[in-house]
Amino acid sequence: MKLIVGLGNPGKEYSNTRHNIGFNFLDFYLDYKKIDDKWTSKFDGKYIQTTINGEKVLFLKPQTYMNLSGDSVRKIVDYFDISIDDILVVSDDLDLNIGNYKLKSNGSCGGHNGLRDIENKLGTSNFKRLKIGISNNKELDTKDYVLGSLSKEEKNSISELYKDLCVVLDDYFSLPFGDLMSKYNRKNK
Repeated sequence: MKLIVGLGNPGKEYSNTRHNIGFNFLDFYLDYKKIDDKWTSKFDGKYIQTTINGEKVLFLKPQTYMNLSGDSVRKIVDYFDISIDDILVVSDDLDLNIGNYKLKSNGSCGGHNGLRDIENKLGTSNFKRLKIGISNNKELDTKDYVLGSLSKEEKNSISELYKDLCVVLDDYFSLPFGDLMSKYNRKNK
């Protein structure tokens, strides 16, 4: 069983923010796959269980706010007995320009509080990541920037990127992760 975790913050006031890229991409992907199951509220999150390529897959949006995302991930991992190797976390990344992404097989949280909390609660940083670029504005406080709304141009760019990322996620379900990284990782624009 695979677990795809999209990071974000619950509530309408956060829905269009840079920090909610993970939530928004999960919604986009489920729509692309025409998976219209209802989200189940449990494990301090909302999840959908489905089957892709004959394998059970859970899509999770923690509802604990970003800084406590690991609570929800830990609960669902324990309940469904999911291997760390079968976890993919989708998050925003300040170090990547908008329109860019990076697949990583593990690594540090890079200052991302949601990733940090997942690492702390799972006791490892050896889970896979799909990092989606949101750029960085050094003139603003980081918290204000990530919780700020996306501009129309940013939304358009990210929406186009989501289409590419749907193909990447499709391949995630059929390729070894090393092959997936080799196929899709690219230099920042």
